[in-house]
Amino acid sequence: MKVAPVFEASDHRWWIVYDQDEQRVIDSNVYVIESRGEAMLLDPGGFEIFPQVFAALSEIVAPSKIKAAFVSHQDPDIASSLPLWNACNPKIQWYVPKLWEGFIRHYGALDATLTDIPDEGMDIVLGGRRLDFVPAHYLHSSANFHVYDPEAKVYFSGDVGAALLPPGHGAWVERREDATAAGDKAFAEHIEHGAKYFHQRWMPSERAKKNWIGRVRKLSIDYLCPQHGAIYSQEHVQRFLDWFDALPVGSAAE
Repeated sequence: MKVAPVFEASDHRWWIVYDQDEQRVIDSNVYVIESRGEAMLLDPGGFEIFPQVFAALSEIVAPSKIKAAFVSHQDPDIASSLPLWNACNPKIQWYVPKLWEGFIRHYGALDATLTDIPDEGMDIVLGGRRLDFVPAHYLHSSANFHVYDPEAKVYFSGDVGAALLPPGHGAWVERREDATAAGDKAFAEHIEHGAKYFHQRWMPSERAKKNWIGRVRKLSIDYLCPQHGAIYSQEHVQRFLDWFDALPVGSAAE
């Protein structure tokens, strides 16, 4: 696994832990926020990749500094590593969708400290900074949430924006400072080769999609960070929202 910075400003940072050399399992991104010495994991990943994620994460944040962890929904690639993280640091406060708490405990998290996220979402404070848990129900899970950091303008989008890319891909769809006609091509290739089928197959509801897009367009977002694939930055955020808005979803199996 590799580690790359997403956002950095003095005592406020985001990182992505990404990429696998062997695709024995679905490639998954793990994100880490650190604010004034307190850290939070976002979708800490599956049991299978825990050793690689733990080793990579330890290079930037001591496990003892992890105060909280966020689980967007119930899938094994999202949270089946939960009992391992809990064994390393039982003080972690886990935030999970209320609907899925009983299911998530099946991973072996009976003694972990779980806090339910209500359907309408909620806010928490990490290192003195507010983070918003944004409802994204049915995208693709029936109880699903994202995380928005209004100060960093980073939006963790879970499976929205995801793409199943080949081994060796970078952390970014394309950096803003390199934005040229080549950047347009990189975005188009990313969508066609990795994102289009994923969204048509895993996103079942047009109504839920439109609801989410309407909510997210009101936010100021510089980085849209999915749980699979690469990060959309700057103008590529708007490009993705426009593309997703026009895409018929729930259609790949027809």
